Amino acid sequence: MKSLYTILLLVLSNTFMTFAWYGHLKFKELKWFENLGLISIVLISWGIALFEYMFQVPANRIGFKGTGGPFSLVELKVLQEVITLVVFMLFTFMFFKNESFRMNHIIGFGFLVLAVYFIFKK
Repeated sequence: MKSLYTILLLVLSNTFMTFAWYGHLKFKELKWFENLGLISIVLISWGIALFEYMFQVPANRIGFKGTGGPFSLVELKVLQEVITLVVFMLFTFMFFKNESFRMNHIIGFGFLVLAVYFIFKK
């Protein structure tokens, strides 16, 4: 069950971080957002990123073997990176319709999935 909680928390964490890092690029289309300066954008993104930490830290504590979880530190990191890419790809498909993924992106993602396989292989 700790594995599932860890993965769900990592998905939530990465969703907030993706919005914090890239959401402002889309939010500029909103009327109230278009005239904000860089400092305001950074502060808004930091506020969103706060929620990322509220999920990331518990995910790592629950998931890490050193604190009773099922994953080694390396396994946690690789899992987090693949979740980041999945969340990012979904975000891009949903909000940035003009962006496209090429074959080299798909191949690179495939290699990351293979990395997960080899990291978790006993």
